[in-house]
Amino acid sequence: MPDPAERTIGVAIPIPDPYGRELQRSREAFGDPLAPSIPTHITLVPPLRIASAALEGIEEHLRAVAARERPFRIMLRGTGTFRPVSPVVFVALAMGISECEHLELRIRRGPFDHTLNFPYHPHVTVAHHLADDLLDRAFKELSEYEADFPVWGFSLYEHGADGVWRPRRDFTFGAGVSG
Repeated sequence: MPDPAERTIGVAIPIPDPYGRELQRSREAFGDPLAPSIPTHITLVPPLRIASAALEGIEEHLRAVAARERPFRIMLRGTGTFRPVSPVVFVALAMGISECEHLELRIRRGPFDHTLNFPYHPHVTVAHHLADDLLDRAFKELSEYEADFPVWGFSLYEHGADGVWRPRRDFTFGAGVSG
């Protein structure tokens, strides 16, 4: 049973539909057991365990960051992988990389100031911890995938007791918080 004094959170740019749904269905088709539990996204802050009491300060920090940012576009194109370091296949960003890097740096100050296990690399995971043949299939089948969409802001996600990641609050660029 989870400790009510702690929560696991993350910050990400949600991938809008129909692209988010398409990529989630692909992830499920590759046999990734986490697919139904993780909305399609670009991570800004990876999963982090925090004290529940810190949540208000974290949301205030995220509100302040979002208020100073402007919308931008992301173009997804093709696939990439982190193999052999990590068994991950992803859809790559062809546009919006520098904006995601800038946003990640701004967010990872204050309450999110911690050392990452890997350098930040914006991407959309489509297969994770699967057999090599399934990772190869994901890499090949989505190699010509393309999507282009505006980014309005980012979301704070919380990992539920049921193992599902759900958006807790949206932070809109230039406007603070909504939702």
